[in-house]
Formats: sequence, structure tokens, C-alpha cells
Amino acid sequence: MAVLRRDLLLAMRRKSEVLTAVFFFVVVAALFPLGIGPELNTLRLVAPGVLWVGALLSSMLALQRLFEADYRDGTLEQMALSPTPMPLLISAKLLAHWLVSGVPLVLLAPVLGLQFDLSADALITLTLALLLGTPILSLVGGIGAALTLGVRGGGVLLSLLVLPLFIPVLVFGAGAVEAQASGLGAQAHFSILMAMLLPAAFFSPFACAAALRIALE
Repeated sequence: MAVLRRDLLLAMRRKSEVLTAVFFFVVVAALFPLGIGPELNTLRLVAPGVLWVGALLSSMLALQRLFEADYRDGTLEQMALSPTPMPLLISAKLLAHWLVSGVPLVLLAPVLGLQFDLSADALITLTLALLLGTPILSLVGGIGAALTLGVRGGGVLLSLLVLPLFIPVLVFGAGAVEAQASGLGAQAHFSILMAMLLPAAFFSPFACAAALRIALE
């Protein structure tokens, strides 16, 4: 709880970093309708993919800074020496990252979906899909951030590592909205997203802790 509270307080003091990802998501979602045109059928068709791609790229903006500041000021070394298990401390940091970078996207998505003329059911499905999918982005992205910590050109390497792993989340997250809009129901897509979230939530803190110990050595 102390690590979670600390990371949230630091995020509130660095509002520009938080707002950059949110602003990027809003800009991406707002510009696509202007470029595509006013055809409502086309907007409804591309809306799930556009919003999910915007959320995915926005969440990546904050990944490189997930452990970097703690690595530079020695906080990670103190965490490694702490009697508290390091995976538990990493879990708190990943939760804080999702609360700061993922929850705003979940809250904004239904509002931005209105400009694509999505129905109420589609907006609810979009929100639920992002609620299940954005934690996966933070958990899997955290592994990539830990593996590239301290590496020269780590930002590019991080993108190359995590983007292929994000594709299934993108496919099933956007597919849930499309299935709901076509009347097929999104339960299967939600089940697959949950099946990806549970292992990621269990294994990611251990993988991050192992990668961070290597970086510290």
C-alpha cells in the first residue's frame, strides 16, 4: 500500500506525463472521424479498432518511465533489499501504472465513442473490454519495461518487444465491440480477455522482479 500510494502521489506531481497519454488518446480518437468523413456506417465500422489502437499506443507512452525514475534514484535497489517480497512491490507499481494510465482511457472511451455514433450497447461493451484489456497492457508492458531498463535505445526495443504481445488484446478487445454491434454477443471475447488477464496478473510481477534484479546487477 505504501508503494501504491507513493507512485500515485508522484504521478499527481508529474501531471504533464499523465496528461500526455490522455491527450494523445483524445487526439487520435478525434482526428480519425475528421479524416474518414461523415459517413456513419463507416465510422461505426472503424470505431472499435481506432479507439483500441489509440488506447494501446497511449498506454505505451508511459511504459518506459515505469521503472526508470526508481532505477536512477536507487529506489529499486532498496526494494530489492527490502524484506517484503519484490514481486509484491512490483504488483503495487503495476497497479499504480494502470490506475494512472489505463483508468482514464476506460472513462474517456465511451465519451469519444459517441462521435463514431456507437450504440449504447456498443459503448458499454467497449468500456468493459477496455476494463479487461488495459490491465493486460500494463502487466505485459511492465515485463518489457523491466527487460529494457538501462538499455541504450530502450524505447525502441520496448516497442519491438511488447507490440506483438499486445496484438491478441487488440484483436479480441476490438472484436468484442464488433460482435456486440452485429448482434452476436461479446461473451466469448470477454472470456478470452479474462483468460489472458489472469495469467498475466499472476506471472507478470515475478517476471518483472527477475528482470529488474538482472538490471540491478
